[in-house]
Amino acid sequence: MMGFFKRRKRRRETERIRQENMDVMPEGLLEDAGGDSKKVQKYIIDCCGQIAEAGKELEEEQAEYRIITDYLNDIELLENLPDEEMTEIRSVAESIENLNHQRDKYKNSEKKISDAQFVQMQREEELIPNAIKRLRDNETYQDAVKKDMNYLEGEKTEWHYNKFELIRQQKLLKNLSFILFALFLVSVVVLLVLQTGFYEDISYIWTMVIFLAAVSGFLIFMKMSSNQTEIKQSEVNMNYAIVLLNKVKFKYVNVTNAVEYAREKYNVKNAYEFNYLWEQYLNEVREREKFRQANEDLEYFNGKLVRLLNRYRMYDARVWVNQSSALIDKKEMVEVKHNLIVRRQKLRARMEYNAQNIRERKTELDETLRKEKINTPEIRQIIKSIENSGE
Repeated sequence: MMGFFKRRKRRRETERIRQENMDVMPEGLLEDAGGDSKKVQKYIIDCCGQIAEAGKELEEEQAEYRIITDYLNDIELLENLPDEEMTEIRSVAESIENLNHQRDKYKNSEKKISDAQFVQMQREEELIPNAIKRLRDNETYQDAVKKDMNYLEGEKTEWHYNKFELIRQQKLLKNLSFILFALFLVSVVVLLVLQTGFYEDISYIWTMVIFLAAVSGFLIFMKMSSNQTEIKQSEVNMNYAIVLLNKVKFKYVNVTNAVEYAREKYNVKNAYEFNYLWEQYLNEVREREKFRQANEDLEYFNGKLVRLLNRYRMYDARVWVNQSSALIDKKEMVEVKHNLIVRRQKLRARMEYNAQNIRERKTELDETLRKEKINTPEIRQIIKSIENSGE
């Protein structure tokens, strides 16, 4: 709040060094000089330089003192204004405070969209809604195609294992037919031996063996024929599933490329995030518009406040633009006034101290010049050049 009254830190260091140097008594230096006129003249020149520097500091302090006094006079003027006039000033100051609060709120708010994303969306603002819809549709289609692809992959695998199982059954049926044929031959041999060797009547056994052999052979033949038909159908179904799978894979690759391109282009993970960023962009656009409008309004009210205060011929009406809260809150004004008074008191003490040091230093110079009877043109010229600084 008091920033415009501050001076550089260099002044403190300079004052410290100057005070240390001014503590040196001329008598001691003259004794060390041992009557050497050059050393005495050097001392006198150094002393003159210190007086000049102290005089410059005093001038700066006096100027700052006058400025602070002018500001205090402005505060006194404001405090003595009629209520109706102060009400108008306070109303404008409140508008400034509110607008500053809006600007600070925007500046301190957490940004949910980066500047790079904002610029990209701003550049393609008209295309973004369609891009979001296209990405959402592509992701939905990608999921559907992936499901179809997984289904067809399962169908292909299922028909492959079905064919494999039927081929395995064919081998088992073939082996079984050989075994049954061998049993049939053995049965025939046994029956022939019984019929020819023992003259037994085994006609009913022959009938049963032949019947069993015929039925078994017929069943095995039918099953193998059915399996062969199913093997061919499995091959057809598997090939058809492969053809469809290749078509679906082609579609999946195309839609996946489109999805990945959109995600990479807009640096998003999915359409949901894309839509979220779009909403944040729209919010940011509205906030920036509010910020821009607040800046315009703030400029207007700043100018209005300065014009109102200039009616009273204040020293600096513009400074209250940055201290509008003091125009609203009397406690704030009291604090500003107190800080100025404290600052002026410190300046007054420093001014008195520097003025006293300059007077003492001049007295020491005059005594040194009188004792040493030095009256060279160079010394007199230096003394004359600093004469105004000590007044």
